[in-house]
Amino acid sequence: MKAHEAISEGLLLLSAILLTASLPHRTVHTTQPTAVRTANAAPMINSSATAATPAPKAVEPTRTIVVSLEDRRLALLEDGQVKQVYTVAVGTDSTPSPTGTFTIVRRVANPTYTHDGQVIPPGPDNPVGTRWMGLSKPGYGIHGTNAPKSIGKAASHGCIRMARPDLENLYAQVRTGDTVQIIGERDDQTIALFGAPEAPLAPAAAPTVLAQSTQPATQPAATTADNAATAIAAAVPIGQ
Repeated sequence: MKAHEAISEGLLLLSAILLTASLPHRTVHTTQPTAVRTANAAPMINSSATAATPAPKAVEPTRTIVVSLEDRRLALLEDGQVKQVYTVAVGTDSTPSPTGTFTIVRRVANPTYTHDGQVIPPGPDNPVGTRWMGLSKPGYGIHGTNAPKSIGKAASHGCIRMARPDLENLYAQVRTGDTVQIIGERDDQTIALFGAPEAPLAPAAAPTVLAQSTQPATQPAATTADNAATAIAAAVPIGQ
């Protein structure tokens, strides 16, 4: 009896072993693809995070300096609009200012003046004042002066002179590369910027006086002349 039971238990155990061996290894097959998918998955993105947006760059205005030699005025334009107007000194007839379109190629604060071996440091005696804005025309620029009474006149050697407060104000607003137009004769542009020139006053016409003689025709000529002179004097207002 015991031998029969032992044989039955052995058969059951063998059947269990064979059944287990015949089952698929699902754990192995399901785990490996999961690992592959994890390795190839795209990184997670936090949708709540806000990307930093770079600040927009400030747009630099387009600046143009217009100088009218006849008006002896300088206008600063930004994006086509007149920002400021200054009175300047320009070149003389023998040393005229150049005309045309140029650019500012150099800016110097408190420059040292050097010419023909003469060196003058910054200060009240410096002929170009406290600021220098060199033009693309070599040797010419917009600058100050140690002769402030020359402003508004044709008095320079060709450069554009400005009074110190105006000069320093303009210098602070312009940059290298800005356009400079120097116009020799008035045109529509300068009239629009600075106004039409004042028309010279016409000389006053002398009053017309008709002298009529009340003397008879036989009166001597000298007496007739005296009467005419008296009539003219009476017609001219006192103080003229």
